[in-house]
Amino acid sequence: MGAPTGAGQGGGPLSGLLVADFSRILAGPYATMLLADLGAEVIKVEGPQGDDTRSWTPPVRDGVSTYYLGVNRGKRSISLDLHDDRDARLARELADRADVLIENFKPGGLAKYGLDYDTVRASNEGIIYTSISGFGSGPGKDVPGYDLMVQAISGLMSLTGDPEGPPYRAGISVFDVMAGNHAAIGILAALRHRDAGGGGQHVEVNLLSSALTGLVNHSSAYVAGDTVPYRMGNAHPSVFPYEPLPTADNDLIITAANDNQFRILCKVLDIPEVAEDPRFARNADRTKNREELRPLLVAQLKQRPALEWFDLLVEAGVPSGPINTIDGGFAMADRFGLDPVVHVGSGDKAVPSTRNPIRFSDTPATYELPPPELDEHGDDLRRWLEEPA
Repeated sequence: MGAPTGAGQGGGPLSGLLVADFSRILAGPYATMLLADLGAEVIKVEGPQGDDTRSWTPPVRDGVSTYYLGVNRGKRSISLDLHDDRDARLARELADRADVLIENFKPGGLAKYGLDYDTVRASNEGIIYTSISGFGSGPGKDVPGYDLMVQAISGLMSLTGDPEGPPYRAGISVFDVMAGNHAAIGILAALRHRDAGGGGQHVEVNLLSSALTGLVNHSSAYVAGDTVPYRMGNAHPSVFPYEPLPTADNDLIITAANDNQFRILCKVLDIPEVAEDPRFARNADRTKNREELRPLLVAQLKQRPALEWFDLLVEAGVPSGPINTIDGGFAMADRFGLDPVVHVGSGDKAVPSTRNPIRFSDTPATYELPPPELDEHGDDLRRWLEEPA
């Protein structure tokens, strides 16, 4: 194993861990970016044309796709054409030296290059070999996996949108991100097993399984309650109020998710008697009688603008929030002291990026390497791979 001289992200908790990243687009690169933030040495292996997301524009920053920039900080890039014998040999050498290999080719797609799990494991017994696919390595292995497909197939789209309108996709590739998180968790668990003397292993994650577990209460409604959930717009099937409600100007999200929060909400709205009404006293009653309760709340909310209610409700302990655009979300994070933007790299190459959400008291995330240009570190990495291990 071992990392190339000069690689790395400083002294994070994963310092010294070498990750060979054969993934592209989103789920895999997101997982490896998280590992890089925490100190792992991530080598991004790209084909001659580069990661697909390099060309996914607009928008751009300095001519580079912001999609690509958003999930590739902390890495070094080497371009290897796996159809070329020399490049394929270097790729196998990298796999032999790595602690972790992550890939999202079609299941079995790397076997012809000698980069499948069994072949890599034969020469690198400690490898944590991580595969991300759309639908697993069984009967669905030949079906390409894209997030939008999985949003449709999993049932998420059937839950998203107006009850009388068509199904909608979520505004982000939610299951790619979820699968990337699951992959990172699986890698860390497998490393813990290896460190305890258990050896390497194959970790598999697929988007559909991530989606089904990510549907949480809706999945449970089906598997445990024999109920198929349906589209409810912004309403919640089991809690009310838990949705946007109109105020004097804009809608405001109000999530009074338990009886005490509802009593406080009614007090702030100056209708304490509503909380004592038997139709609304308990969550189950409020959910059942939501159509009678909603106009009572809206009549009071209409007396002030959304941001005034937000300050009053939050001060009283009732969860609520304005419906922002992305810039408003970052502004709110700034207001709360979360410092959501970091600058990765230094000087002219510094790139604004979204802060890693995990906070450590002793080993914070680091942001030294900006997203690499294609093959930016290729010469150094080729020299390193051609030297005796």
